[in-house]
Amino acid sequence: MNERRPTIHDVAARAGVSKSLVSLAMRGSPKVSDASRAAIEKAAAELGYRPNATARSLADSRSRTIGVNMAELDNPIFPEMLGGAHTVIRSRNYNTMLVSGERDPELETMELAKLLEFQVEGLILISHRLPAETVRSLADEVPIVVLTLKDLTGPGIDSVVTDDEAGTRMAMQHLFDLGHRDIAHVSGGSLEPAVVRERLYRSEMQAAGLGSMTRVIEGDLTNLGGLEAARTLLREGKPPTAIFARNDISALGVMAACQEFGLNIPADISIIGYDGIALGALRTLSLTTIAQPLGLMGQVAAQRLFDRMAGTQIDDRSIVLEPELLTRGTTAPPRV
Repeated sequence: MNERRPTIHDVAARAGVSKSLVSLAMRGSPKVSDASRAAIEKAAAELGYRPNATARSLADSRSRTIGVNMAELDNPIFPEMLGGAHTVIRSRNYNTMLVSGERDPELETMELAKLLEFQVEGLILISHRLPAETVRSLADEVPIVVLTLKDLTGPGIDSVVTDDEAGTRMAMQHLFDLGHRDIAHVSGGSLEPAVVRERLYRSEMQAAGLGSMTRVIEGDLTNLGGLEAARTLLREGKPPTAIFARNDISALGVMAACQEFGLNIPADISIIGYDGIALGALRTLSLTTIAQPLGLMGQVAAQRLFDRMAGTQIDDRSIVLEPELLTRGTTAPPRV
């Protein structure tokens, strides 16, 4: 026969306090003294008591849960953003409910509907695939902060992004400063950040008087996409002296293709990525990149969401953070 699970009444009795004080302590209320909180936590630990989150939510009509939609589980930038957001969410004694559409728009819509069914109090959308109309309809129900989509605005919607234009200029200037002129770009399709980076690549080449040398090979956000795009580029004939990849993951695929073709990195060809994922810092990869402050982006998004939930008056709905150049082992001056 199963033993009876300890209740809040048992905790109160052992700690020598009232049930209501235990309830306040479990919700993280500042009204509970340090001594009482310590006694309650000790009693709960001794009894093996676990608060009933569902009952607590029903009691105060709040789920104390933030919903997070992550576009892809296998792209390292999204978990790094999530980690930053989760730090803030946890510090506010809230829970995180995570869903992912995994590149399937219909599945993503269904997953978002589930979050609303669980009555989340706010949404963080770490996604650059969601249509604007979908986000705006969600914002009619809960406050929303979107990561990576700069131009998405509307009532109840905030965005946190990095300056892609400045980052792309930084990448190109780094290659120009090293002496590269024959620079190709592996693009990332029709998503907003990819479009911005391709546009700036073209304009920087044009501004440097290198418009006739512009080469864009269509890729995507994946390792395989970078691999296939670079294979296509290298089969065309003389390789460029440098390749600017849409993101770090595709840059790793570009590196693999260059090695397949017998090119030494960076002696024969330089490669620069974009995002600043932790994987790129490994000594075996040492990828030069334009780093976004991924963890900070998540933190700022969560902080802004809690401000919205608290009714704070906010005028500027778009927060733009600055990227930085991380020079590592995949870029060097071209062979003379």
